[in-house]
Amino acid sequence: MVSSFTVAQSVPKVSSEVDTTFIKIGEQIQFKLTVEADTTAQVIFPEGQTFSPLETVEASETDTLLRQKERMTLLKTYALTQFDSGAYKLPTQRVEINGKGYFTDSLLINVANVKVDTLKQQMFDIKPLIQVEKTNDSLWKWIVGILAAILLIAGLFYWFVLRKKPLTEDEQIALLPPYDRALIELKKLENSKYLIQDEYKQYYSELTDIVRSYLEEDVKVSALESTTDQLIDKLELLKDSGELELDSETIAQFKRILQTADLVKFAKSKPDTSIALQDRSTIEEIVIKTHDALPEPTEEELMQQAEYQEEYLRRKQKKKLILGAVVFLGVLCIGSSIAVAKYGFDYLKDTVLGHPTKELLETEWVSSSYGFPPIILETPIVLERVEVELPEEAKEAIADIQSFGYRSSIGLFTVALSSMTFSKPVEPNIQQTTNSFLQTFESLGAKNIITKQSEFTTTSGIEGTKIYGSGKFPVPESKELIRGKYEILIFGGKGFQQSIALSWLEDDAYAEQIVERIKKTLEVKLEL
Repeated sequence: MVSSFTVAQSVPKVSSEVDTTFIKIGEQIQFKLTVEADTTAQVIFPEGQTFSPLETVEASETDTLLRQKERMTLLKTYALTQFDSGAYKLPTQRVEINGKGYFTDSLLINVANVKVDTLKQQMFDIKPLIQVEKTNDSLWKWIVGILAAILLIAGLFYWFVLRKKPLTEDEQIALLPPYDRALIELKKLENSKYLIQDEYKQYYSELTDIVRSYLEEDVKVSALESTTDQLIDKLELLKDSGELELDSETIAQFKRILQTADLVKFAKSKPDTSIALQDRSTIEEIVIKTHDALPEPTEEELMQQAEYQEEYLRRKQKKKLILGAVVFLGVLCIGSSIAVAKYGFDYLKDTVLGHPTKELLETEWVSSSYGFPPIILETPIVLERVEVELPEEAKEAIADIQSFGYRSSIGLFTVALSSMTFSKPVEPNIQQTTNSFLQTFESLGAKNIITKQSEFTTTSGIEGTKIYGSGKFPVPESKELIRGKYEILIFGGKGFQQSIALSWLEDDAYAEQIVERIKKTLEVKLEL
């Protein structure tokens, strides 16, 4: 059948065609759209599910059938289908050419049922559910990710904290004996630019600090806090007692340089550059003579020097560890604060320590159909078939009952459903079903059960009854009773009844989300 939309020859032409208007369930219709337009025209064909209620199975690439002078003919084919019987309207389709819409005619498509010959075809009972072990395909990804994160953190901690980095020049100098350290610092002072930049005060301050530090460490005399006269007096006492073999001329030279330094630092005196350079050389000679005048260090002193170096390195390593711990705790506190502000403390705690119903909520959900008439819904776990033994008085009224359920012994979350067919085409007794559920709760040890009733409508518009409330429910393998909530959804018609029961802890926010998601995905079939 062909329908077309045509205007004057100078403007585009749009036509549509289907290969048939009568199919069986699941068969496909070939819907073709043909456009004749200028070669420079911009043509946009329909995309996506614009053919609803028919479903788009496949859309072919746009073919160019003919290109002549300034005109071209384009063809696009769509494969459409429908899985329910009935008469369906294939809606008008819009083709956009140079920003303007051109529309096709609508068509009526008939979809017929597939007849099943139950006389020749042997029928079998429905096979029971097969227990399938849960796969751990994604488990190795988590393991690899966790190991990689641990290795990365350990590598960074080693590199920045534990690794023995090469000592800096200042650190190497600090580990040298006082004599060697003093000579190196005097050499650095010689190569400095203090005198060139007319910074005599800084020059003499460093010069006297170097020699005073040396005397305090090597000669064991308090030199840093002594005045010039006090320091000279101490050196002369050491010389007189024979502990320091320095001649009087060397001490006199040293006193003159200290006095010059005092004048530069406190009286803003400015000696000639040659004198300043000569004073540095003289101080170097004084350091050498003083070192030579000292007795050779004993084995105990050498050991003390080695212990000092070890203690220095140990203190440095301790500072690194403290710094690393402070940085780690700081990052942890900042990250935790951000996470708490964004997600809340309870969510963060449950994520780190784990929470049974939170894990159920965030797992990969399964959509399944259970029983007959079927109950379709999504659950975190596939429900298992539960065998139900009917009492003798109920066998006459109930032709068949199929039950499925899941119970979390840790999170105390339960979902159970049943699909029941009656021996006669009678309406279900909602009150009797409610009483049966409540009796089951009481037989399990529940107490103080509060019951309310209201209407419930699925997302597809099917109406049912909701029984809900709260109570104290028993903990498995314990005599303890805890506060919980429950909801029972009941649907039915002549000859059948479907029910879904949910129960969870009263303050479990994750369980509340699971219940709401299950109810949103719930669909029931009301046809036998």
